[in-house]
Amino acid sequence: VHDAGRSNSYLQDQEAVALRVTSILILLSFLSMQAAGSDELPAGVRNILNIRQVPAESLSVYVADVETGDVVLDWLADEPRNPASTMKLLTTLVALDQLGPAYRWKTEIYALGDINDGRLEGDLLIKGYGDPFLVTERVWQLVRRIRLEGIDEIGGNLLIDDSWFDVGDHDPGAFDGQPLRAYNVGPNALLMNFKVIRYWFEPDGSTVKVKLDPELDNLAVDNRLRVRQGYCGGYQRGVAVTMNETNDEVTFSGRFPSGCRRYAMDRTALTHNEYVFGLFTHLWRESGGRFDGEWKNTVLADDEELEPLISFSSRPLQEMITRVNKHSNNVMARQVLYTIAAEANGPPGTEAGGREVIADWLARNDLEPCSLALENGAGLSRESRVCASAMAAMLRFAWQQPYMPEYLASMSLSGLDGTLRRRFKNSELVGMAHLKTGSLDHVAAIAGYLQSQSGRRFVVVALQNYEDIHRGYGDEVQEALLRWLYAK
Repeated sequence: VHDAGRSNSYLQDQEAVALRVTSILILLSFLSMQAAGSDELPAGVRNILNIRQVPAESLSVYVADVETGDVVLDWLADEPRNPASTMKLLTTLVALDQLGPAYRWKTEIYALGDINDGRLEGDLLIKGYGDPFLVTERVWQLVRRIRLEGIDEIGGNLLIDDSWFDVGDHDPGAFDGQPLRAYNVGPNALLMNFKVIRYWFEPDGSTVKVKLDPELDNLAVDNRLRVRQGYCGGYQRGVAVTMNETNDEVTFSGRFPSGCRRYAMDRTALTHNEYVFGLFTHLWRESGGRFDGEWKNTVLADDEELEPLISFSSRPLQEMITRVNKHSNNVMARQVLYTIAAEANGPPGTEAGGREVIADWLARNDLEPCSLALENGAGLSRESRVCASAMAAMLRFAWQQPYMPEYLASMSLSGLDGTLRRRFKNSELVGMAHLKTGSLDHVAAIAGYLQSQSGRRFVVVALQNYEDIHRGYGDEVQEALLRWLYAK
């Protein structure tokens, strides 16, 4: 009995050893499969691609643990692709690193004459330094600051100095033949309200009322709209918009549906400096001020020993990049690119100068650009290129920096705000990712950070270039990828 017991014990020990060996082999096999799977697309992603008949070769993906750098998925990640607006993540990161989160732009006001009994006996000069968010409300605050300096009447002209940037001959229609669209506005050192007018249309009997916000006296409106009976629908609600050659008269034609209570449309107008003159004059008179002069371009000489009457500060850079990334504001991104050029190399800031600053920054931080083609810093380009692996390396770099919280907060929260506010609704992905989206014709992209259900954080980049991929198919691929990653 004693010998039999020892034999039985021996067999149990052997079985235990065998079980442990089997467990180890299973684990090693699993790890091997995981390693092999790092260059294989998840089944859910492949299913979407197959259903939509989109080749897997159109997609680049790079996923890595943000802390350790361990690669979770590498699918054609070294293939240069058009990243669309995810390129803004590079522009804003360099700005954060070079300028700091608390950086502020300024707009200076100079009184070129004496102020007697509330009257400025001379010209008022405005010098811009590239503030990307000098919207109507902020210009109104600027006007109030001037009025508080005791100026009720401007006896001379409005002088405008926008020499801090050198934009060259910007063609707003070059990208897609839509020169009046807000996303095509070019940068300017004295950019006001993005050079955009919001037109409000309301049916009024057989005619249509058109209201402007802001109202500009130097912009003429030719309203030829008529009302048709019908529901509120159709492209631009039937409103056709044309601008004359000098860009100072807008014509509305077509038939507006009676079913629309009100409809809004944003379009650009005038030149930058004409817009500044129109907006400033409107708000100045609205505040009770008097001004009957004209506007002129000028350059304030460096050797002129003039002290500004007012130096009006912008909101800090950390707030500005949130508007750039969450809402994918193209003109603001371009303002940032010109600003880093002007600050690094001295004025004037240029697009080429901004590209040089970014290239130098990438080299200095050992971040492989991987056939980078930046162009305008906003991603509104057919020629922009970057690799998913390079963008992921940039995002991992950002994660280690002291300004990481500001950078992270600038991106859209999945299912909650920005360009992602309508996506991933009623799913486990809501609030679990900070991402920048990118979409152009035949381009769909995302880049940013995701926290999985296990608490791990990943950097994720997906760039896809294929015919009609922007028509929702790219979004389906991205959601399948993020759901797979969330389960990690």
